[in-house]
Amino acid sequence: MTQNILGGRYVLGEMIGTGGMADVFRAHDQRLAREVAVKVLRSDLARDPSFVARFRKEAFAAAGLNHPGIVAVYDSGEDPAPYIVMELVSGNTLRELIHRGERLPLARALEIGEGILAALEYSHERGIVHRDIKPANIMITDQGDVKVMDFGIARALDDLGATLTSTWNIVGTAQYLSPEQALGEIADARSDIYSTGCLLYEVLTGQPPFTGDTPVSIAYQHVSGDFVLPSKIALDLPVGIDVMLSVALAKKAEDRYQSAGLMLDDIFKIHAGETITTKIARKPIKRRVVVGVLVALLFVGGISTAALIISKPNAASVGNQIPNVIGLTESAAKSLLTDYVVTISHTHDARIPKDRVANQIPLATTRVKSGSGVVITISDGPGDAIVPVDLVGMSLLDARASLAAAGLVVSQTQAMNSDQVQGTVLKVIPDPGSTITAGTGVILQIASGQVEVPSLIGIDGIQAKTLLVQAGFLIKELEANDPSQPTGVVIRQAPDGGSTQTIGQSVTITINKTP
Repeated sequence: MTQNILGGRYVLGEMIGTGGMADVFRAHDQRLAREVAVKVLRSDLARDPSFVARFRKEAFAAAGLNHPGIVAVYDSGEDPAPYIVMELVSGNTLRELIHRGERLPLARALEIGEGILAALEYSHERGIVHRDIKPANIMITDQGDVKVMDFGIARALDDLGATLTSTWNIVGTAQYLSPEQALGEIADARSDIYSTGCLLYEVLTGQPPFTGDTPVSIAYQHVSGDFVLPSKIALDLPVGIDVMLSVALAKKAEDRYQSAGLMLDDIFKIHAGETITTKIARKPIKRRVVVGVLVALLFVGGISTAALIISKPNAASVGNQIPNVIGLTESAAKSLLTDYVVTISHTHDARIPKDRVANQIPLATTRVKSGSGVVITISDGPGDAIVPVDLVGMSLLDARASLAAAGLVVSQTQAMNSDQVQGTVLKVIPDPGSTITAGTGVILQIASGQVEVPSLIGIDGIQAKTLLVQAGFLIKELEANDPSQPTGVVIRQAPDGGSTQTIGQSVTITINKTP
């Protein structure tokens, strides 16, 4: 950010998080004199007026959720960039805890599930479906409490439509996607239940229920694959876990728990050592035959959604309607196109993995005669991209947009002490001008807004004040006498030299004076 005050009210402090959709700052609310977290939207989303309008609407809807298990949304605005103001929570996301590789004890895992479901039960009763339950959206506070976050963002993103576009490297999002979301159908409260089931499966076993090399392969399994029972992976789990997750992860929404409260009741029973008797409804299940998939994924840090368009043949259209083969391997695509004359071409494509179909002509579902020609284009991978040469000195938001235009992404930001404006790019890794693989992540070192306080003890008072002014600090000067030190030098300072302080704050120096 080139400005450190939002809405004329929120003074931004250090950056405490970043993601594909937004950057999060610690901030001070001048009006209410409290510390808050401010999430500033990514520049490309900020330039979409329709998204900003949806975001504003849903942020205020989320602000009406007053529950101890939900990170509170206090405010939102668009000056100078779209942002939301949230409760400042001290802790870690569940994603961070999972990535440490430590399997949680059963009792603690169930407590986390209880916390998530209690929050969802509250929000669902008020008509708000999260639609993006995943470990990155679950906070575990320093006190061990569970808090669900990003209700408003998830809802606003979902309203963008059934089919959205972005990159193919978003495996983490697809792992918690409900079958109806994968099929582009309407997501309701039972979609949150499915995603919670995926999350609990991973917490309990150490791995998600479905994995794969690409989002499309994972989404395919959500729609038609079978997961390994948790007790087959973690042998010490009670049988009730298998039953509970089998219901939560049912393919058809009507076979799942019909409310978060019902799933919560069963978790309480398991926690208490009781037997649960819930079963999947025994109506016949017509399994969808997946002929082809067109992947469309949107990733925003945090906040994201996905939809797949899946072609389903019927007796009247077999041989006339071309199946959708986008995302499939060449051999798999040809096996579905046996009624047509297939021509192969190749191109670089940063969105589609190497050796997968990136494009097809005619388009899927087009009706043509058997024996007609079909051209499928195979991705040769992303190709090369050049790291922009003008990133240093940009704001983080502008640098992210410039990298996206070059076919690159920000993989990591490193906050560094600097006298530059907060969020200013200080260094780029790899070096600007480098040729790297398109889609590769670039590391940006950015100004944190914190600068190191110079060590002033023993320095002449005038020189010390000059150093402080040059570093951007205000000065508070005191006097004292220490016969062992020369007159006019600094004998004490606060804060200590080597510590960090926000630019513009005061540093107190005590100068030795003769009595």
